[in-house]
Amino acid sequence: MNTPVLVLNVNFEPINICDTRRAIGLILTGKAAMVINGRGAIYSVSQSFPRPSIIRLEYMVKRPRPRVKLMASEIFRRDNFTCQYCGRKDTKLTIDHIHPKRLGGKHIWENVVAACPTCNYRKGGKKLKETSLSLLKKPEEPASSLVYYFSQYLNETNEWLTFIEGW
Repeated sequence: MNTPVLVLNVNFEPINICDTRRAIGLILTGKAAMVINGRGAIYSVSQSFPRPSIIRLEYMVKRPRPRVKLMASEIFRRDNFTCQYCGRKDTKLTIDHIHPKRLGGKHIWENVVAACPTCNYRKGGKKLKETSLSLLKKPEEPASSLVYYFSQYLNETNEWLTFIEGW
């Protein structure tokens, strides 16, 4: 019942992911219709319900395109879990401000990178120009594409790909 289900808007634009329990509730109340049933059925004492993989809402939901939130996990994901100074892949990374906050640097996408503890210690609270370190690539805000948002679910459900890539 906790398996992810892709939720589409009326125009087949992917807008969310919910669990199977919520998807079945939306279908039974008439708020959504099943698009693809790729997972068999759920049986109760007197009925069986198809287990949806993709549902489509019966009404249009207007919402702006979301932006990627500036969080440590998203910074690590953007930088591919790689130290942006030495290039070492590591699971124990830290966040480094290229222009330190104490010297007026802002907490924005273009000023934060993933760094291993060794490089972060070497840089200290100095500006990048004052150290011998250099960046592997210029930090930027990740594109807010639907493939980026739903990428963690695409490995287990390839049937979603045709709906997500089109947007």
